[in-house]
Amino acid sequence: MRRAGVLLPVYSLPSEYGIGSFSKEAYAFVDLLESCGQKIWQILPIGPVAYGESPYQSPSTFAGNFMYIDLESLIEEGLLLTKKECKEYDFGKDPGRVDYAKVREGKMALLKLAFSRALPENDREYIDFASSTTWLDCYAQYCALKEHFGGKPWYEWDEDEINRGGEDIEESKRFHKYIQYVFMKQWMALKKYANDRGILIVGDLPIYVAYDSADCFGDRKLFQFNDDNTPKAVAGCPPDAFCEDGQLWGNPLYDWEYHKSTGYGWWLRRIDHCRKMFDIVRIDHFRGFESYYSVPFGAPNARDGHWEKGPGLPFFTMLGEWFGEINIIAEDLGFLTEDVIRLVKDTGYPGMRILQFAFDESHSSNYLPYKCEKNCVMYTGTHDNNTTLGWYNSLNDSDREYVADYVNTPSSKPKEVVKSLVRAALSCTSDTAVIPLQDYLLLDESCRTNVPGTVGGNWSWRVTKAQLKKVNAVKIKYITELYGR
Repeated sequence: MRRAGVLLPVYSLPSEYGIGSFSKEAYAFVDLLESCGQKIWQILPIGPVAYGESPYQSPSTFAGNFMYIDLESLIEEGLLLTKKECKEYDFGKDPGRVDYAKVREGKMALLKLAFSRALPENDREYIDFASSTTWLDCYAQYCALKEHFGGKPWYEWDEDEINRGGEDIEESKRFHKYIQYVFMKQWMALKKYANDRGILIVGDLPIYVAYDSADCFGDRKLFQFNDDNTPKAVAGCPPDAFCEDGQLWGNPLYDWEYHKSTGYGWWLRRIDHCRKMFDIVRIDHFRGFESYYSVPFGAPNARDGHWEKGPGLPFFTMLGEWFGEINIIAEDLGFLTEDVIRLVKDTGYPGMRILQFAFDESHSSNYLPYKCEKNCVMYTGTHDNNTTLGWYNSLNDSDREYVADYVNTPSSKPKEVVKSLVRAALSCTSDTAVIPLQDYLLLDESCRTNVPGTVGGNWSWRVTKAQLKKVNAVKIKYITELYGR
């Protein structure tokens, strides 16, 4: 079935409190997608964020980001919060950017106030959630201890003090459990609203977890750690034409032999969790399951890394035997060997094609629309790309002419070229096409989501209410249907 969708992170939605959330604006966005004839809303990971605010460096692979909780719902649900109390906090002045420091401070304070007035022990839904959620206790303990130790990472905590515990830690655990309950309740309501309108949610599963995370704290045997809790090696990718030192991500690497010995139990729980949270799961850095790049811990860059074999096809065969058919998108971008290409093909999962990558010097890229197989997802760009307008304006004269000629549009009209590129993505042979909202709005590089390899200023762009009003739903629905989506 041919279908189309839009890529927009939850935090990029407009809202009254400084960051996109599960608020009325999110429901309005679902309505907008429906009116545009879209069948997919693709988001980024919705877990907690820490250093650099990257959703791909989360302190938990299971928990949700408390900043996405809608305060208005808590105001409406009895006496947990008041409008006046919410307005006492500064959530940032720029509606087009997330001020994470202010949002984090304000929302945390308000959620603690709401928790002080709630009676979760009398809520049957909360009791059922807390008793049936296997990861919740470990995550709540991690959060409580991190607060107790003044924000230090778990590998710097005093073991004796951890074991002593205390009432303050127990109360903090209760708070974090309750907040996860509220998050999950609000998210599942929004997901149902979208599903009821024929819109599927594409969620994101980052392959790696952060070093300072509840997952590493809770079960160190899952990872390649030394006895002193330092990683033996960390994740990254090798030097290439874009980065001569490679990329040093710093995530602990999995001990795949240990995972195999447990029947991949942790992964089964993780995939099962994602299947409940999302309708389709995009697995980030899919090639890491075939082979992964291992960099010595403490190395200044990724130059001295080497490749190690991952679990490969037997892992995905096991997932299929356990769950049956799973709706997965394999992020198969970057340097691909024949073994990686074969793995994607053997799993049967659709891979990704990026239109911005199609226009190289060879003029024969496999990402060109006419070369796309049906079983793939075509994007103009992803969260790691420039906006298509920003990308086009950054090209040299020769490449701009090539792109413009390909889509039969004057190179002197960049925004018209972007419109034509969107059409090229929608008209290609792939079953699914997803367009970042920035490209429908013809926004420039100032509105890109992330610049890989940099820290600061990323993951903060938000669409404003004024910009959303410029979305031409009739036109988008027309071209979506014109190309059989």
